[in-house]
Amino acid sequence: MARRVILAAALAAAMTSLVSPGFAQQAYPSKPIRLVVPYPAGGGADGLARMVGLRMSEKLGQSIVIDNKPGANTILASSEVARAQPDGYTLLYVASAFSINPSLYKVPYDTAKAFAPIGMVAEVPLIIIRNHTVSYNTVPQLIAAAKSKPDSIYYASYGQGSPAHLGGELLESMAGISMTHVPYKGSAPALNDLLGGQVPVAFSSIEPALQLIGTKRVHPIAVMTKKRIAALPDVPAVAETIPGFEAIGWNGLVAPAGTPAEIVDKLNAALNDAVKSPDIVEKYAKQGVEADPMSPQAFGQLINDEIAKWGDIVKKAGVKVD
Repeated sequence: MARRVILAAALAAAMTSLVSPGFAQQAYPSKPIRLVVPYPAGGGADGLARMVGLRMSEKLGQSIVIDNKPGANTILASSEVARAQPDGYTLLYVASAFSINPSLYKVPYDTAKAFAPIGMVAEVPLIIIRNHTVSYNTVPQLIAAAKSKPDSIYYASYGQGSPAHLGGELLESMAGISMTHVPYKGSAPALNDLLGGQVPVAFSSIEPALQLIGTKRVHPIAVMTKKRIAALPDVPAVAETIPGFEAIGWNGLVAPAGTPAEIVDKLNAALNDAVKSPDIVEKYAKQGVEADPMSPQAFGQLINDEIAKWGDIVKKAGVKVD
């Protein structure tokens, strides 16, 4: 009898040791997920974050809480998430500035090593637009005008060191031309001056440009993506004139480095499902942005490629920020 009791106790202990970790470790996610957005509430990135976060939460079975933390050109929020626990409950919403910042600022983290890429939220095309006062209407005509009078073409962007500005620097480098950059603090003042004739050309993100193009008050010259975009199928890409040219904006998600691969994969699957959902596809189309679902590995490669690409352009052009 005593022997049976001892054996039973030993068996129970063995079973407990086998199953207790499974009970102790709850399935992810077991509580709300915090998504830190380094932009103000109400902006374009914030809108995309909330839209996609809602769809992801339905897939994951837990809410995704948006925490807006603007400041220091996104470095403030990025620094906080880089220091967060790598448990999948603190994520960072990133955009193109994430890969540009290392070449412009002394960031307190290693962008390529401090984060675990999750995936792409959206590709945000950039576009070259002109007002009605100029005669050049195509990329070859713009290049010819710039070559005939170096530095005579003033182009606006929504900020020094922004993707639009560096896209202009890339065009100058690849086309062998010299233009004059006019930085503004945001798209609204840049496009207002384009409309008013203070600047003839603007390098812009797609959404605010689409609104003006629709009114016929400005005219598109070319998109800066590898190929034409669905929102403007009749507008050529710069790459049709300059093979290999590409300057895009993009939005995505990352987690702190060390986040378990199974959690990253689960978040990636939820993100990719979200951006392919019919309602989001429809909303993206209205904004001119495009879904580009990709694996964590592919998104990580994109980030690293962009860091190298824009670092080279910043160095060659001598771009400085205050």
